[in-house]
Amino acid sequence: MALALVAFCVVKWWNLRVIGVTPVPLFTFIAILFTSGLDVGLIMFPLGEFPTYADTANAGDYGFTNPLAIEFGFWGFLIWSFYFLTSFYFCVIEPRVKFFEIPFVKILNNIVIIGTCAFTASLFLVYLPFYIPEVGDGETVITTFYVIVFCVILAATYSSTDIKFVKVLSVGSTYMFLALIVFMWLFGGMGFGAMASNLSDLATGYFGNIHKFASPINDYHEFYLFWWFAWSIMIGQFTSRFVGGLRTQHLLLALLVIPSIPLAIWFSVLYFYYTNGIDTTGILNIAMVIVGVTFVINSLDSLIRLYSDNLSLTTDRFGKAGYVAGNVAVLFGLTLAFQSQWLQIQWIGAVVVGIYLACIAYIVLMKRREVASIEGSPEENSLDFAKIESIH
Repeated sequence: MALALVAFCVVKWWNLRVIGVTPVPLFTFIAILFTSGLDVGLIMFPLGEFPTYADTANAGDYGFTNPLAIEFGFWGFLIWSFYFLTSFYFCVIEPRVKFFEIPFVKILNNIVIIGTCAFTASLFLVYLPFYIPEVGDGETVITTFYVIVFCVILAATYSSTDIKFVKVLSVGSTYMFLALIVFMWLFGGMGFGAMASNLSDLATGYFGNIHKFASPINDYHEFYLFWWFAWSIMIGQFTSRFVGGLRTQHLLLALLVIPSIPLAIWFSVLYFYYTNGIDTTGILNIAMVIVGVTFVINSLDSLIRLYSDNLSLTTDRFGKAGYVAGNVAVLFGLTLAFQSQWLQIQWIGAVVVGIYLACIAYIVLMKRREVASIEGSPEENSLDFAKIESIH
């Protein structure tokens, strides 16, 4: 359904100029999308997942391609079309449809956002012993980890008080991620030949089997797809405001290709470490944790900013101190409540799929004519964008 909607939007509005309410340059937009839509799992999961994907004797579902291509398939290219779909929708279609302004939908959507924030923070807390084995016994969540998570939530909440913090943090963490890739590539002595070989294996293994990633390979892949669905609406809703005038086909191409390039390079570097048995404890692990923590802050500040704006829980209304204290208290409390992981991201993803279906039904039954007549982004966005371009 999602892929069919992507195809529909691209075919119908092929050359439409997509403009958000606060357009930014392409690199800034991609940086905000990349760091908001990903979290610490991107940094820390692959080294633990490669052995599973390689063990085809016990996990035969992965035998159709190599572990590097499997990892990329779970994180890259095709599934970024979800973010294209939602960014395009909130830029172009939602202003005419206003489906997410229906009171019940608005409440449900913000419950999803707050629940996902809590899930992200609780997942980070649960896995911190594995991320930082140098602290504690490598298995138990100790007081230090609660303090780390509290500080992460505090930093994310403060960052969300001003959109300029979100932009600066997104661009800064993107550069940090690129620096981490270069550092680990040099530290591991990988060389250009090994990089080219891994990238070739990834490209042939993934694109030759891309159709297999369009539906769940197994329960674990299904978990990943639900995870992407859970994030898709809120990330699209947040990042759509920053789209800076790309044509529809260019926006799709940018979202499929640009984020996938650093992902492919990053996974290729980690795969080199895995296949050569290179230990990452010590300075490498610390560097990965620092970048991973920054990604968590980026993800949370975007979501906090989104649900706060949606529910009018702003700094103008409560003051900066009240805003920060209230959000930190709610999110840290929910994180502790969800530490047992009774909240499953699959449930949130299923609710989001339901929202997709309800939105489509609403448009078909109530707003078909308004959507069919769309010929551009909202007029006010286009006027603001024209003013910005004239200034430049």
